[in-house]
Amino acid sequence: METNRGAIAAGLSDAAIRLRKKKKRQLNLWCWSFLSVSLFFYILFMGWPIVSSIYYSMLKWSGLTKSGTFIGLKNYQNLFRDTVYWNAFADSFKYTAIAVPSLLLISLFLAYLLNDEHMRARNVYRTTYFIPVITTTSVVGIVMIFIWSVQGPINGALVGLGILGTPINFLGNGGTVFRTLIAVSVWKDCGTYMIYWLAGLQSVGRDQYEAAAIDGAGRWKTFLRVVFPQVLPTAGVITILCTINALKIFDLIKTMTNGGPFYKTDVVATWVYRTAFSSELGMPRMGYSSAGALLFGLVVIMIGLILNLIKTWLQKAQ
Repeated sequence: METNRGAIAAGLSDAAIRLRKKKKRQLNLWCWSFLSVSLFFYILFMGWPIVSSIYYSMLKWSGLTKSGTFIGLKNYQNLFRDTVYWNAFADSFKYTAIAVPSLLLISLFLAYLLNDEHMRARNVYRTTYFIPVITTTSVVGIVMIFIWSVQGPINGALVGLGILGTPINFLGNGGTVFRTLIAVSVWKDCGTYMIYWLAGLQSVGRDQYEAAAIDGAGRWKTFLRVVFPQVLPTAGVITILCTINALKIFDLIKTMTNGGPFYKTDVVATWVYRTAFSSELGMPRMGYSSAGALLFGLVVIMIGLILNLIKTWLQKAQ
């Protein structure tokens, strides 16, 4: 009798295990079914172009003919002698080095101010700072060309207040154009990172603010001693996102300056566009531009991995 009961129990246990495995397979099948559409379009619009670019980078090809001539790694060899490309390469990192700290600090400052539950109309302020984010970049660029022009309101105000004697061509002067672009970019994207910071700040419990207030800590001392150490992991994620987005800047520069004047604001994205699709420098060079884009992409991937390691270290230290 005991033997029969044991066999029955073992059989029921095996049946339960098989049922669980079957349900898990069905769940996995449903998950992959829902993901398949997104995966298909990702491969179609992201994966395949990347693979194609690797092949194109080894061709001498304008993109206007049916096929090109295979030249191996010659495009990469030519890149290392291309001063215009390396100027764009350096400007991409110059833009990132200035824009990222500015975006992070200003957006964090705004988020901390707007995280105060006692501030009146804080939702109105949040919406106001976020409106530039949802505005099309090309529209922002066109409007900003007028605002920062010689006859624009910025020059009008500065001359009217006596700060300037004569108007400045902010977008046509090599000494001011880069800083002008960064100022516009920070204004345009600040709302995005403000929302990210707000999400991190709201994870700090109200009891910790109250405890700091009881201990006599002011608002900024509370931020430095209590709040900021707890949002460091969030800061790592935000820094990665901000850096990657800054390195691939294109639309604002294309609209406002097209890389000018005299390549002063030329970044890798505008260099790739001009080399691959524009005839202003002669016949388009699809293969050559693919090599430049891939080389820059590899550097961006390496930077992303380094930043991710730093973020992981910060989380462990926390």
